[in-house]
Amino acid sequence: MRVRGIRFLVGVMGLILVVGAAVGLAQQRRFVNIATGGTAGVYFPLGSALARMWTEKVPGVQATAQSTGASVANIRLLSRGDVDVAFAQNDIVYYAFNGIEMFSRDPQTRLRGMAMLYPETIQVVTLQNKGINSIADLAGKRVAVGAPGSGTEVNARQILRVYDIGYLQTRQIHGLAKTVTAEFLSFAEAADQLKDGVIDAAFITAGFPTAAIQDIAAVRDIKIIPIPTNVAARLRERYPYYTPQTIPPNTYRGQAEPVPTVAVMAMLITRSDLPEDLIYELTKAMWENVQVLQQAHARGRDIRPETARQGMPILMHAGALRYYRERGIR
Repeated sequence: MRVRGIRFLVGVMGLILVVGAAVGLAQQRRFVNIATGGTAGVYFPLGSALARMWTEKVPGVQATAQSTGASVANIRLLSRGDVDVAFAQNDIVYYAFNGIEMFSRDPQTRLRGMAMLYPETIQVVTLQNKGINSIADLAGKRVAVGAPGSGTEVNARQILRVYDIGYLQTRQIHGLAKTVTAEFLSFAEAADQLKDGVIDAAFITAGFPTAAIQDIAAVRDIKIIPIPTNVAARLRERYPYYTPQTIPPNTYRGQAEPVPTVAVMAMLITRSDLPEDLIYELTKAMWENVQVLQQAHARGRDIRPETARQGMPILMHAGALRYYRERGIR
């Protein structure tokens, strides 16, 4: 009986040690949530690849990517502590950090930069049979301007404003006689409604080729509406974060000619209160395995460590800055 009791006690103690070790490991595991964008854009496939990479390469980290309304929504998710890292447009990040535009009542001074990524091109797509040849022709039309709380919606509003076009209904820009009926749709929703002829055009800010536009072009004859260089210059006078961009011919089915337009930059952001060591390890793993991002989407080829700090519009997180300084990246 005594031997049996000792064996039982040893067994119980062993179980306690195993459970304790398991609890300890669970407590050490750090969950990192990444805010991306719609599933038909570029943020989502890149964010999903980043989550897998961080989970595999950074000890103790379990990363997940979630689909969101993109830039503006992502900044608010970061602010609330719902996510730890987010994709966003550099213009929207600048507005948020400095408390202007849509963030005039709630400046986001805790935002910190991790990396500049790739150009995000403003692509205004319509169908060949719509008879729309310029942004001016959108007046009086039903236009998808991006998901609520997205950088795309801000881009659409600013570009339409250059043509003296506002929104109809509750979000009309006062003082502008010409309007569009604005539909606040995700890229996937806009693609479906344009294919069905429910809307006349859609603004899509994303790296090209964009899955949503490829989806439309697979079944309908599309047209990418140009933003000429003289309009791009006027736009930059008001909003300096836009840069001229050209969509190469044959980027999409039936698009035989290059299309002039403008672009902003995608970037990766975090929050100042996240531990320096964590952001250092995440930044280090991302650049040491950048081929994963380069293979996840065509725009991933533009993601390079040597341009990671170029045009950074806000303060950089101390952990990311430590990594770049170690690598001599300026």
